[in-house]
Amino acid sequence: MTKVFGDEQIDLSKIDLAAGRRAFLKTAGLITAGVGTLGLVASPQEAEAQVINDAVVLNFALNLEYLEAEFYLRAVNGVGLGINDIAGTGTQGDVTGGRRVPFATPIIRGYAIEIANDELAHVRLLRAALGAAKVARPRINLVSSFTAAARAAGLVGPTGTFDAFANETNFLLAAFIFEDVGVTAYKGAARFIQNKDFLEVAAGLLAVEAYHAGEIRTVLVGRGLFSQAQAISNARDSLDGATDLDQGIGTAASVNVVPTDANGLVFSRTPVQVRNIVYLGASPTPASFFPSGLNGSIR
Repeated sequence: MTKVFGDEQIDLSKIDLAAGRRAFLKTAGLITAGVGTLGLVASPQEAEAQVINDAVVLNFALNLEYLEAEFYLRAVNGVGLGINDIAGTGTQGDVTGGRRVPFATPIIRGYAIEIANDELAHVRLLRAALGAAKVARPRINLVSSFTAAARAAGLVGPTGTFDAFANETNFLLAAFIFEDVGVTAYKGAARFIQNKDFLEVAAGLLAVEAYHAGEIRTVLVGRGLFSQAQAISNARDSLDGATDLDQGIGTAASVNVVPTDANGLVFSRTPVQVRNIVYLGASPTPASFFPSGLNGSIR
């Protein structure tokens, strides 16, 4: 049996499915044919009217994985992605900031190492899946972006600074700024993925990101950082639109490690909602996590 990806026909009988979905992704890949330009959208319904295919969705995810990988790898190793993990279409950018965190608690350092390894694997998985269509790592800012986010949340004053790598508490709060965003981004993007094999992989990515978010939220609860987490949650909510979507970690009397809706489900964010959070506004600025914008059709 064959399936068509863009203009390329893939003979599925020749794919070793027993080797796992990663083997399939590396064998099949995605190609650039048929990748359209996506305008910024305000709702999933409007998004469906645009040209969105699997390559567009996965490249959007790849941008976010670049950010997470650079943050965690630098926090545990002092260095980020290697040269073989960053090239692609679009403008390749440098990373500003990031250094090894002086972890004082072995288990937190262990969590950070585990997450860093997962994020590196996610970058490589998506790059293999996209093949020649993969976007390059865009410019990433790990310095003034965290300060801008901390100021918006009220964690520091209007002229204060926030160093995400200064200590493990700052590291945990910094991780919380975007961990939940990745979960809701994958949930929101699921509706646009057409190929079931890619959808299965995306579901696996969402599950791992949810585990990561759960780790961070649990440690924040254990440290009693309820007000700080709520402040970050409120700041995210102020960026992603008028609806009240985001949730903090609750209070000491009523913890909220797993943020869900009335049906016990994680909520979704549209591409524009996710973009507004990582830009810290409607468009990129020098203080954005992506100061020159994302690479790919969703910008």
